[in-house]
Parts: sequence; C-alpha cells; structure tokens
Amino acid sequence: MEMDFGSEENASIVYATLAVDKELQPDKVKRGMSVSDGKLSVHFEATEARFLRASFSAFVDVLTLATKTIEQFGQEMKL
Repeated sequence: MEMDFGSEENASIVYATLAVDKELQPDKVKRGMSVSDGKLSVHFEATEARFLRASFSAFVDVLTLATKTIEQFGQEMKL
C-alpha cells in the first residue's frame, strides 16, 4: 500500500505516528513501513487472513486519524 502525502514532512509525521504502534502479535503479522518522496509505503504479511484483516483495519483507522489531523492543522502547526 502506498499513500502520497504531497510532502516528505507530512509523510514523515504520519510514519512517526504509526511507527510507535507495534503489532500485537508480531509472530503472526509483520508490517514494514518506509517514507520516500513524500510517500508512505506499507507492506503487511500475515500467517492468516483474519490476522491481516484485523491488523490492516486498525492501521487504517489510525492512518485516517493522522491524515485528518494534518489536513485540519497541518499548515498552522509548528513542530
């Protein structure tokens, strides 16, 4: 999965936000993330489809929240 955030800064903010949440079952689900050219790339691997679905769903929820926060406050925020 690849998301274009339009800038390296926004992609890095989302990456840092999502990187703190480790997988709850790392023996069953693996997630790799990287940032390049303003894009966040995420790769999931799981032993079973149900673990993949649960992990992906939780990830997308936090991704959506981080994206909406940047959209709402991104231009005005000073980090």
